[in-house]
Amino acid sequence: MTIEHTIRAGLTTEQLAEEVAHVSTPDRLSTPFGEFEFFDGVPKPESVQPIFDGLDLVRGITAFLDTVPGASLVAMRRGLRAAGVDSPDKIGYTDPRCTSTPIFLTPNTETTYGLTFLDLKTWGPTVIEVPPQSLCVVDDFWFRYVADMGIAGPDQGAGGSYLFLPPGYDGERPDGYHTYESPTFTNFVVIRALGGVAAIKQSRIYRLGDAEAAPENTFVNIGEQSFNTVHSNDFSFFEEIAELVAEEPTDALDPERAGALASLGIAHARPFAPDERLRGILDDAARTGAAMARANLYAARNADSFRWEGSSWKNGFVGGSYEFLNDGARNLDARTLFHYAATVITPAMAHAQVGAGSAYIYTAEDSEGAPLDGAATYSLTIPANPPAKNFWSIDIYDTQTRSLLQSAEYPAVSSLTGDLQVEADGSYVLWFAPTVPAGKESNWIPTLPGKSWWPLLRLYGPLETWFDLSWQLPEFVRARP
Repeated sequence: MTIEHTIRAGLTTEQLAEEVAHVSTPDRLSTPFGEFEFFDGVPKPESVQPIFDGLDLVRGITAFLDTVPGASLVAMRRGLRAAGVDSPDKIGYTDPRCTSTPIFLTPNTETTYGLTFLDLKTWGPTVIEVPPQSLCVVDDFWFRYVADMGIAGPDQGAGGSYLFLPPGYDGERPDGYHTYESPTFTNFVVIRALGGVAAIKQSRIYRLGDAEAAPENTFVNIGEQSFNTVHSNDFSFFEEIAELVAEEPTDALDPERAGALASLGIAHARPFAPDERLRGILDDAARTGAAMARANLYAARNADSFRWEGSSWKNGFVGGSYEFLNDGARNLDARTLFHYAATVITPAMAHAQVGAGSAYIYTAEDSEGAPLDGAATYSLTIPANPPAKNFWSIDIYDTQTRSLLQSAEYPAVSSLTGDLQVEADGSYVLWFAPTVPAGKESNWIPTLPGKSWWPLLRLYGPLETWFDLSWQLPEFVRARP
C-alpha cells in the first residue's frame, strides 16, 4: 500500500527572518533598568550584573505587593506585644472604643475590639470560648481565613467552644468543640461582641490540656496606648516577612510566593542576611511597591473599585470574594488594596446581606479630583434616609499610616450620637476642617494642616437602597474664599 502525502513549502526567506526577529534580543536593549548590551543574544559581561539587579528589583517589588498580608500580621503581633498582649491568654481590648493614639489600619471608633494571637507551636491545641452575640474571626499568619466564631460561625451567636489545631496535627480531636486545623502555628484572633467590653471579657482562651481547670485570662486595655501595628514600607518590610517564613512550615505558603521570597534569600531554616547590594535593591523594591500600593488604594484603576459610575467613592473589598478570586484567577490588586488598608478577612465581609453585616466605601479626593487637604474646609452631604438598619458612621484616616487621623481622640461622626444636625430634607451636612465652622460643632470632624486624610463610610445593616445603588453619596466639596 502506498501512502501519498503532499510536502508543503516552508516559510519564505522574509517570513523566516520575521520569525527569528520575534525570538531574538537586539545587541543593545534600552530598559527601565538601564542599557543592556548583548553579543548575538548573549549578555556582555558588563551587562550581566545590571540585568540580575533588575531581576532582583522586580522580584522584590512583586514580593512586597504579594506578601503585604503576612507583613501586616507580623507588625500587628509586634505592636500587641509592645502593648502587653504577649501570649494567647492575654487579650487586648479597646475600652470603650479605639482612639486615634495607637497606629492601627483603619479601625472604627464605634465598636469595641478584642485582639490576641494564638501560638499553636508553643501551646499545641488551643480552645477559644466566645461570648453570645459576638462577631469573632480567626485568620492564619498569612492573613488567610480560618474560621468565623459567633453570629457568623457555627454557634450562630449562641456562644460556643472552638478548638484550633496546629498544622500537621495527628492527635486526639475530642467531641464538644467546633474544630479547625490551621496551616500556620500563629493565628490572629479578633473578638467583637455586641455587649461591648463586659461581653468581650467573657471570652476564654486556654490550652486544650487545661480544659478541666482553665486559668483565668488577662485583659489589657489597649485603646489609648501608643504603639504601632502597621508594617514597614522600606527594607525592614522584608525582615518582617523573613520572621514569618522562619517560624512557619514550608508548605504554609503557596509555591509561587515562596519561590519569589526564596530568590531574595528569604526561606525557612535559612538566615536572611542580604549583602549591601541586595539590601539596597530591596529597600528600593519596598519603597516602589509601597508607591504602587498607595496608587492602587487612593487612585484605583480597576473599574470594579468604584461604587457608582462617575464617582470617586470606592469599594474596599473589590470583587466580592474573601479569597480575591475571579473566574479562578487571583485579583492581585484587590488583595493588596484590602490588606494595605485593613485588617481581618472573613467571608462575612464579602457577602453583606440586606439588614445584616456591614458595608464600606471610601475616597481620597474632592469633587475636583484633588487630594483632601487638612488645611482646607470641606462639606459632605449625607443624603436623606442613609441605608443603614443599625447605624452609619464616618471615620477619617491618616493617608500615611492608614490609621485614625490624630486630629481628635475620635475623629469621626456617627448616627449613634443622636446630636447630629439634620437638614429640612432629612439629609446631614458634615464638615471637615482644621477649625470648626460656626454652629457646626456636632457635624464636624477636625483635620490637620499639612496632612492629607481620607474618610471611610460604614453602614451597619445595609438596606435595599444600598444594594440597588439608588442611594448615592455625593463628593466632598471644598469651600472657597
